[in-house]
Amino acid sequence: MFELPEFMTLARQINQVLTGKTVQSGSLGNSPHKFVWYNRSPEEFAALTRGKTVGGAYSRAKWLFIPLEPGYLLTFGECGGKILHHPAGKAHPDKYHLLIRFTDGSSLSAMTQMWGAMELYEKGAELNRQYIQGMRTTPVDSEFTLQYFTALISEVAAGKKRSVKGLLTQEALIPGLGNAITQDILFRAHLHPKHPVDSLNPSEIQQLYNAIVETVNEVIRLGGRSDETNLFNQPGGYARIMDSGAVSRPCPACGGSVEKIQYLGGACYFCPICQH
Repeated sequence: MFELPEFMTLARQINQVLTGKTVQSGSLGNSPHKFVWYNRSPEEFAALTRGKTVGGAYSRAKWLFIPLEPGYLLTFGECGGKILHHPAGKAHPDKYHLLIRFTDGSSLSAMTQMWGAMELYEKGAELNRQYIQGMRTTPVDSEFTLQYFTALISEVAAGKKRSVKGLLTQEALIPGLGNAITQDILFRAHLHPKHPVDSLNPSEIQQLYNAIVETVNEVIRLGGRSDETNLFNQPGGYARIMDSGAVSRPCPACGGSVEKIQYLGGACYFCPICQH
């Protein structure tokens, strides 16, 4: 699944190769998938995208926004799979969940492997969409300071019992993070996935804050994770520290045995010696 760094990478690359192009035709999926969410019929999508011009793309958390001028915004959210650019003369995939052809012969395709939203809004209407409306501060926002993060910890600790993995991955408390990047954040913060939020001391809060900011910025700098592909179907440059392969390797910090558990809807990889 794409997380914040992958969507930031896609937005940057779209601005490199697609901005200013004119849409010849827009098509919704020819490969049915009950977990791909559209807000337009195929006929509406085709009519509303035809003749539009691609504006400057941007991302926020796990959402990618591509202006189609005048007046519309194409959004991809909470999804994984592939969003690909196909230069003129290069064929697009036979199966797709969304396809836009441009007048210069190039195209943009999207295909999800699990689930995701592919929606077209009149500009401004996307702000009423669930998960976008009222979105909290993300780790790349200037407002994501240690003071903000400490206040967030206090807010969460005063509510229902929650672990640090839950803090990072549930209810969009810190938008843009997912299970994959969370593994490395917790490793760098020396925290077990089940560590209770309400027991974090000031030093641990500082460590967790630093780990979030440093990890997210490193993955962005390297163009996303190596197990996801970018707009040009190339893998990102960030190799995860704690993933499925780590179980067969010693901990890179202490040499201990990395373990795996299933917790909060996904696999967790951690060092029981370094993370507590």
